[in-house]
Amino acid sequence: MEWIAAIQRAITYMEEHLMEEINYEDVAKQVHISNYEFHRAFSFLTGMTANAYIRNRKLSLAGKEIVETDAKITDIALKYGYETPESFTKAFTRFHGIAPKFAREESAKLLLFNPLVIKITVEGGKSMDYRIVHTNEQRFIALARSFKNEIINDEENHDIPDFWSECNEKNLLRPICDLRPEGKRDLYGLCSPTKEGADTFEYGIGVLVDEQTADFDMAEMKKAGFRVWDVKPGTYVVFDCIGEDGDCIGETWQTFYKEFLPQMGYEAESETDYEIYFEKGREGLMCELWIPIRKK
Repeated sequence: MEWIAAIQRAITYMEEHLMEEINYEDVAKQVHISNYEFHRAFSFLTGMTANAYIRNRKLSLAGKEIVETDAKITDIALKYGYETPESFTKAFTRFHGIAPKFAREESAKLLLFNPLVIKITVEGGKSMDYRIVHTNEQRFIALARSFKNEIINDEENHDIPDFWSECNEKNLLRPICDLRPEGKRDLYGLCSPTKEGADTFEYGIGVLVDEQTADFDMAEMKKAGFRVWDVKPGTYVVFDCIGEDGDCIGETWQTFYKEFLPQMGYEAESETDYEIYFEKGREGLMCELWIPIRKK
């Protein structure tokens, strides 16, 4: 899949249907991408979610209409999809910094939000460190939860970091960490493959099950909330995430969509992607990011 072309088609579709009640799921369907993959790719390529793009474009146009016409603000609010003047005023003020009733004043300054155009610029001399790994079937035992697609790349959302914090504070991962020998207790942040039409994805925190993993009673593990997570054989591109917090993971996903896919002749594969947090990692390395891919 040519991600750049697909995202540009998505933007074109949104622009042509701004006056309709559409969201990222409607757009994903038009470009034949699963909800989750579209939401993730769009947000990492553009720095915002598709829903935020639609909202910002509507509010920008609404501001222009308030300034350039004599239409009633209540009518403009309804035109741009707001059921009540109050909800429109709240959104408009958050976006423009002033309330709609003040927008027609001579000194009022409004925010202009133009349509996006996706461009990828390849600059010489910039290194992109990665490696390609072919894996056999893998099995993990993990504590997993469902999360809304909308949280991907949402800077204000902390659901997954909070999940990690809860596991650490309550020592929830102790039963599975104890299955691994000391020095081999690497933790995997597992992200489920896409499901057509689903508005959620699963994220799990687990350990690898291999010949070094102690035997365990799966029935007892299930009672404690754990599940087996199987991953098919596949090809992965592996990036080092260098940094002190989760920002480096988002930056690495941007590298994947903006630099790796356009240049390297691969496309994203619908399989589990994951981060590996090493018990004994090298200095400066937060984790490794493993992203499933296939040749075009």
